[in-house]
Amino acid sequence: MNEVRYAHRIRQTLNHSLNDIPLAASRRLEAARHQALAHQKQAKPKMVTANAGVSSFHTGAPIPYFKQILAVIALLVGMWISFYWHSIQYVTELEDVDSALLTDDLPPDAFLDNDFFEWLKDDSSEE
Repeated sequence: MNEVRYAHRIRQTLNHSLNDIPLAASRRLEAARHQALAHQKQAKPKMVTANAGVSSFHTGAPIPYFKQILAVIALLVGMWISFYWHSIQYVTELEDVDSALLTDDLPPDAFLDNDFFEWLKDDSSEE
């Protein structure tokens, strides 16, 4: 309620001082007001159609931020495809290495040797 009283007092003060404004300034203010009103955006009316009286819908603006949402979805799908592709390649490479090791003529005890693991680390770092 206090804000309403304050606004009323401001309005009274402005109205009282209105007569003190010079005529030229008053005309410039009026011209600026008309110019601002002419450039003000007008609200676009929404079209409403009825489907045989059963339901109605409006054709207003599309979903807000539709392009941004679509871009984020495309980015996420691209990231998922990339991850999936790389994981398939990684598994395929592991299958090739495992198959080569298992079909080799080495005895199973050779895989338990610590020097064998060192050789594998050194060999894989050269590629």
